[in-house]
Amino acid sequence: MKEARLPSMSVTEALILDLLRARDRYGLELVDASGGRLKRGSIYVTLARMETKGFVESWQEDRPAGAIGLPRRLYRATDYGLKVHDAYQLLREALALKPAEAR
Repeated sequence: MKEARLPSMSVTEALILDLLRARDRYGLELVDASGGRLKRGSIYVTLARMETKGFVESWQEDRPAGAIGLPRRLYRATDYGLKVHDAYQLLREALALKPAEAR
């Protein structure tokens, strides 16, 4: 029987899910909200990877007739993404404990 592969989550992905927990956001809005921890050059690659993993979902904004420019894409954390995030947070906290603190 083939063993199921566990999902992985990077620190950057965890930060994005933290920022999306409160509300839906645009990619560059995530960069601004991160206080310099996320970069313009990598945010969309990371968001695409997270969407493939099922951690976020996205859609294009509705544009009024006659609007100039490309429509922006909004991102939302999925329930699955938040559950994986919470599990990894517990794991990180447990692994950061010293033996005396684990009692």
